Amino acid sequence: MSTDATPAILSDVPCKLWPRHIAIIMDGNGRWAERQKLPRIEGHRRGVDSVRATTEECARLGMEQLTLYCLSSENWKRPQQEIDFLMHLLEQYMIEERSTIMDNNVRVRMIGRRTNIPDQVLNELDLTVEMSSTNSGMWMNLAINYGARAELVDAVRAIGGKIVTGDLSIDDLSEQTIADNLYTAGLDDPDLLVRTAGEMRISNFLLWQISYAEIWVTQKCWPEFDIPTLHEAIVDFAARDRKFGGLNG
Repeated sequence: MSTDATPAILSDVPCKLWPRHIAIIMDGNGRWAERQKLPRIEGHRRGVDSVRATTEECARLGMEQLTLYCLSSENWKRPQQEIDFLMHLLEQYMIEERSTIMDNNVRVRMIGRRTNIPDQVLNELDLTVEMSSTNSGMWMNLAINYGARAELVDAVRAIGGKIVTGDLSIDDLSEQTIADNLYTAGLDDPDLLVRTAGEMRISNFLLWQISYAEIWVTQKCWPEFDIPTLHEAIVDFAARDRKFGGLNG
């Protein structure tokens, strides 16, 4: 990880103790907007600034992966006007943030089901994924139309299909088999799960992958999430004693 211009709060924390993969449940856009007496959609718009700042700083610090919970499979229940705006915002982000993604050597990947996402949004997303595929830096995994239970169902279907065709034996099933059939196949599990807006729940996010992730919650809503808050989360993570079910010391 990079140590160039390391912020003061991180200067005494060895890089080897920093998380390599941070996953974030970006919550509280609507609540932030309501507190500011603004329409809910303005919270989503302001949240894009936090995405940009967080992505740039994680890339600068040398993080290997950043996974952002952009749209859950349950979010389709929201008012159609809000859904339409979220789709527009996602399409706009894919277009306007390409220079930021390329300048920071970031590789983009989508995790989630492609169904229900408008074609024009998928086209721009696919173009950004393709453009960034030659980069060599941090993976930015965008969880869009994502639900962990749906992900597990899709994995079971894929594994079942391989068993039916004889490409896989039941006797060969393992945890790695399941991991290899998740949307995140080939990616490392998160070390740190961050949730904003003070909510103390997982919300169907990366249920398999966060089995041993450290959880850090901030009362700040996502539009208020800034670089000092990110640094605070990293420092807190570095102080954790991660035992992975064993005993240390």
